[in-house]
Parts: sequence; structure tokens; C-alpha cells
Amino acid sequence: MALKYLGDVALVFLSTGRLWTPLDYLRSVAFLLSSRFEGAPRWLVPALAAWALPFVWIGVTLTLRRVLDAGASVWMTLLYFVPYVNYFFMLLLSFGMPTAEPTEEAAAEWGPGDRTLPQALLAMSAGLGLALVMLAVSVFAMRIYGASLFMGTPFLLGVVTAFLFNRRHPGPLRETLQVVAMTLALATGVVFLLGQEGAICLVMAFPLTLMLAAMGGFLGHRFARAQPGSTGSAALSVIVLPLSTLALPQLSEPVLREVKSSVEITAPADVVWRNVIAFPPIPEPRGLLFRAGIAYPQSARIEGEGVGAVRYCVFSTGAFIEPSTAWEPGRRLAFDVRASPAPMQEWSIYSRVTPPHLDGYLASRRGEFRLVPLPGGRTRLEGSTWYQLQIEPQGYWALFSDYLIHRIHQRVLTHIQHEAEAGR
Repeated sequence: MALKYLGDVALVFLSTGRLWTPLDYLRSVAFLLSSRFEGAPRWLVPALAAWALPFVWIGVTLTLRRVLDAGASVWMTLLYFVPYVNYFFMLLLSFGMPTAEPTEEAAAEWGPGDRTLPQALLAMSAGLGLALVMLAVSVFAMRIYGASLFMGTPFLLGVVTAFLFNRRHPGPLRETLQVVAMTLALATGVVFLLGQEGAICLVMAFPLTLMLAAMGGFLGHRFARAQPGSTGSAALSVIVLPLSTLALPQLSEPVLREVKSSVEITAPADVVWRNVIAFPPIPEPRGLLFRAGIAYPQSARIEGEGVGAVRYCVFSTGAFIEPSTAWEPGRRLAFDVRASPAPMQEWSIYSRVTPPHLDGYLASRRGEFRLVPLPGGRTRLEGSTWYQLQIEPQGYWALFSDYLIHRIHQRVLTHIQHEAEAGR
């Protein structure tokens, strides 16, 4: 714990200059992103997550061994992942649960041919059922893309699948993880074929869900070897997950994130300004990113002049309506976002797929262009977008949204550069 804390202190201090305290572990992620990590480089959150992984592994392993030592149900190990509850649980394991008397029961040894295809199919069916139930409860009943969906579901899918696959005749961990990965791939494919989600978002979610499912698979494998008869506890854990979504439906407060991009233009600021407030159609993109369905800017026009003028930035999925809030010709244009189109057109085998997350779960709030005069009649054009995410974990999904918004900026700024340098 001391080593983990010192690593967190070093990463936060080197990137933000702020001191990380033990009390910060009790704060919400949204609070940390909006205060402690404000202005931090983009690599900080991924770096903290990577630094935490080995300690999560250590914590889970020690918790499982201590639960077994106390003679308790191995499924109590899952309490390690419940925020705040885990602190009390670790104290209980350390001081409140004596070592149990050893028993002579041993898990059944695995031998070739002991298990059959039906056993694997049963395990995969249970994992698939859990995923579909959580999708129905979280997305279509509650319209929430929370941590229980993207983190709790794949993790518990791995635990349950691995446990059921090994409960009669525990086998090699490698074979178990293969079955878990197949179950996750099956769930992803079913969601795609049912037209409930498009390929782009499923591909983006897969690295996170695969890692969590593998962690769950490791635990489920250990559970089956230690207590193969605890099927009732497994069923209870499956029921608890959707119930927790119903009982605790709120996401953390979305953080207002800024993405800033810039380009240097060989043209004076007054020429650049004309193309900032309105620009002609941009040639159609050739790259795979935008052709795969991500919304891309096409043109911009403006109605009026000065504060209150309304700018229409037309994207491939519709138009942003942007009333101006600051109008400084040749220097600065700021605007709010009154209305915005869908952030993407999901790729699917069906003509149109509209999952709920396309409507307001990634919302642009305001934007700004800044023109900075440079020596030699050149201008640095800076563009910023402030937006919010309503999808958990925000730190993971922001890696994609920050990148995509930056690419959108580049498309607009580069087009303005070409138009201004051509004297148009």
C-alpha cells in the first residue's frame, strides 16, 4: 500500500504539481477529474490505471487466499471490487475473521476427457445470458451506460463462465480463459446481430471488456478449484449485479473536458478570420476513420454579425447550431452549442442502428477559435471544444473521444489554412 501510494504521489505531482493525499482515495472520479487532475496531461489517467493493475492483482490474490484461510465462501472475494465496502472488508479479513480448521476436502483433479462440450456450452450460455440481461436493464430500461455495464458485466461474465466451466473437473487456466474470451466474443456478436449496437462502439469497448473478463476468468477458475460446490453463491452474485444497477442508477457527474488543437497559417489574421466564421465545403474525407461512420465537418455558414450571430457548422450527420458569445474580429470567436447532431453513424448490417448513446451521451457544450498574430504576417489558429461524457468509465472513453474531436479539429483547421493561404 505504501509503494502504491508513493507511485500515485509521484505521478500526480510530476504531471500537475499538486500533492496527492490519502483522502483522495475517498473522492469520486468526477471530482478528481474536475479538480485534482484539472489541466493534467492526457497520459496521467492511463498511467495511474496502468500503475494500479499489478496492485489490483496483488489485492485480489491476497484477499482470495485470506478468504480461503478463514473458511468463508470464495465469492466474498468480489467484495474487494465494491467501492468503500472493500476498505471495511479488508479490515474484517485482517482482524475479524480467525483462521478456520483445515479440512481434508480437495478439488477434483482434471484429466483428459473428463469434461464435455455441453459443460462448456452451459458455461458460455450463462455468461451470454448475464450480458444480455445487463444490456436490457442498464441500457434499455434505465438508459444508463455506467460502470456496472462496462466493468461489472464483463468481469462477472468471466467469473461465472470460468466457475461453471471448471466446477466439476477444474482444468488449465489457459483453456478456461479461451472459453471466457469466446463467451465475450459471442455476447459481442449477438448484440451486433440483434442490431442493438454498431461495430464501431463494440470495437472500442472490446479491449476494456476483454481485460476485465480475463481477470474475472482467473478468479472463477480459482473459485472452482477451491469450492466447486458453491453454485448457489454464483447464482446470487449474478442476481446482485442487475439489482445494483436498479438501486444505484446514477452516473458520476460528467466532467467538462477541453480538447485544444492548433495550426500555423501563412496569412494575416483578418484573412484567417473570414474563413473562421464561415468556410466553403470541405472535400470528402479519404481516411478510414470518417468513412467508417464518425461524424465529420463539411462546411460552415453564419447568420448575422457580432455577439448573438448564429453559426451553422454542418457535419455529415447534421448541423451544429452555435450562437456566438464572443466576437472579436481577427482575434477571437466563442460560441455555445445550442443543438448538435449524432456523433456518428454506427456501422451495421442493418440500414440504420440508433443505440441510445448516440443521443446526448457525448455532448458538445461550447467552442472557441483564437487567432494569435505571428512574425512575418503569419497567424496561429487555435480551436477548442468543451464537451461532456455520460458514459462510464469516463477516463477510458475519453481516450477515444479526445482523439476523435482532435481529428475533427484538424480537418477544420487544415481546411481554413488552405483557404486562407490561397487568399480566399
